[in-house]
Amino acid sequence: MVPIRFCSQGKLDVFLQNKQKVCSARETVEVVENNAVGDLVETIILAEGVTASLIEPTGSFILIGDRLLANEVLDFETSQTHVVRVRCGKDDPNISPLSRVIVVIVLNVNDNPPVFDKNTYQIGVNELLREGTLLDTFPATDRDPDTTLYYTLTSATDYFKLQSSENPQLVINNIMDYDKVQNVQLVLRAQDTPLSGSDGEVSFTGTATIEVTVLDVDNRPPWFIPCKKYEVAGAVICQNTGYSSMVKLNEMQAEPLTLTPFPLHAIDGDVGINEAIKYSFLGAGNEDGLFQINENTGDINVLREVDVLGNISLTILAAQTPTSSQFATTSLTISVVVQSNHKPKFERPSYQSVVSSVGAMATDPDNDDEPLQIEALDEDYASMEGKNPHIVYRIIGSNDFSIIQGYLFMTKDLPDDTLSLQVEAEDTSNKEKATAELSVKVKMEKVPIPPGTFGPVDMAALGATLGVLLFICVVVIGVLACRLQKGKADWEKIHEASIFRSSLGQDLGGEKQGIQYTNEAFQHDDDDDSVGPASPYVTKVEEGPSDNLVFKSNVTALGSLLEGDDISQTSSDKDKEVKPILTKERRLEEGYKAVWFKKDIDPNAKEEVVIIPDRREDDSEDEDEDGPAKPSKVAFTESDMDSGLGVKLEEAAEDSDGDNNLKFNL
Repeated sequence: MVPIRFCSQGKLDVFLQNKQKVCSARETVEVVENNAVGDLVETIILAEGVTASLIEPTGSFILIGDRLLANEVLDFETSQTHVVRVRCGKDDPNISPLSRVIVVIVLNVNDNPPVFDKNTYQIGVNELLREGTLLDTFPATDRDPDTTLYYTLTSATDYFKLQSSENPQLVINNIMDYDKVQNVQLVLRAQDTPLSGSDGEVSFTGTATIEVTVLDVDNRPPWFIPCKKYEVAGAVICQNTGYSSMVKLNEMQAEPLTLTPFPLHAIDGDVGINEAIKYSFLGAGNEDGLFQINENTGDINVLREVDVLGNISLTILAAQTPTSSQFATTSLTISVVVQSNHKPKFERPSYQSVVSSVGAMATDPDNDDEPLQIEALDEDYASMEGKNPHIVYRIIGSNDFSIIQGYLFMTKDLPDDTLSLQVEAEDTSNKEKATAELSVKVKMEKVPIPPGTFGPVDMAALGATLGVLLFICVVVIGVLACRLQKGKADWEKIHEASIFRSSLGQDLGGEKQGIQYTNEAFQHDDDDDSVGPASPYVTKVEEGPSDNLVFKSNVTALGSLLEGDDISQTSSDKDKEVKPILTKERRLEEGYKAVWFKKDIDPNAKEEVVIIPDRREDDSEDEDEDGPAKPSKVAFTESDMDSGLGVKLEEAAEDSDGDNNLKFNL
């Protein structure tokens, strides 16, 4: 036993310093994983004559001289730290060796891909799940610690999506219908770097396949076959038009009824579930138990003879089992008919025909090309010469022909050819049929266009040209009509002016009607009767004694001619009534405005008319003192009279007071 020696602190420090000089190394060394074999881990400093060796060889490291080397590839995921013990000493047995401990820390790098626990996942998803419904989660793992994985989903459809790029939970993106999609295959991808850029960092990925099976749910009733499908607000509805059959009057029938268009059959509308269907009668129509239906097969039997002619209407119910929450109904019409002893029979076993155009009757080459008549007779109708009104005809083998009242017509343009068809006659009252062979020779008539004549294209071009010319003619006629109407209005004005001029040239003493013209009369082109008594711009003159003509004009109209006299003041003078008058004699009576025509004027001269200004009785003395008043004149110039559009008021003398020169354009 080696005795323990105690020494002071000073001696211990000297000992440690000497130890460091003999053998020294770092206590902790970091090494990145995935290194190469032989990489240097640490260099040990040895004093002269000192050698080093591994106390506990681990296989992971080796010591060659003073160099500590990696003897294998280090893996962070396997071991993060390694402890290496080194002995340092001399060959002198009297000197105790020294030991050093080196801790090797393995550093992690991103060197592992994400891994799913399965290569393929299989899940079932019900149809019609709402958008946003959460489904299963499919996470991946990564051996590299503290690694965030990012996911993407790829598929041929858009029925699914992920909750987020970091959460691989499957979510319904669009509602699925079992009738439209039954299986969906998805590819889920995981990577250990962000989806948008990794700054040059190495990215590792992993993938998995998700196979989705769409499950049908019980959301549809049974469908009677055949039926026509409709989609209404996302739901599929299959409509059946019903069935029909026939029984003979007073005749027992042992076999099940033959139904048209097909035997009675219903299926589960949810074909993925396909529950069993049970049949039964529903409601009225079979109260007396005349018919029986097999609840499993749908076969319908007649239990006894039917003794009433007519139609029997039944309602059939189809319900799913084991539950009856989904069901559907359809109709069955059974016709009761009289026993038929003879079937329809064609007059000929085969027919030959020639057809030349669409819509034309086919002709019979065996009968001087007369229209071919196809007819089947029924001996049950001997009293009607065999003509059964219930027989209908159809062509078998082509939809391009039709039989109307026994005559054959082609309904579509066909190339020249000879067709072998069949014609069928069916008695709709009992479904009995007869057939005959029908040969149709299509020989289309071609109308040649003689040389030098116009074809359809030429005629169409000519028609278009004529149409344009016709349109131009209509426009020109319309313009001429408008101008003619306007010319008619101008002619009427000239005619009125001519009448006015003629009236001035007549003897003023005779009986006549006068016309007062105003500017407004010539401003209304649509006056249809401007010279008539109904015109608002013409004033009649009352017929009276030959010595005066009284105008029925309003005060304003006369005032516009006699501007110097204040006739309009009659509206303010309520005690007096002013009446305009034309006369040959001057009248000074109260309440009159006088227009006096001198007797010595030649009626045919057409030179002037003198208007005597209005004078009150209290002004008569002024007239005597100052002499006769200077009358104003209404002068009609020759040019004015010719046009009928000018009237001039002027004074008799240059120094006349109170009157102004006026000219009125009519």
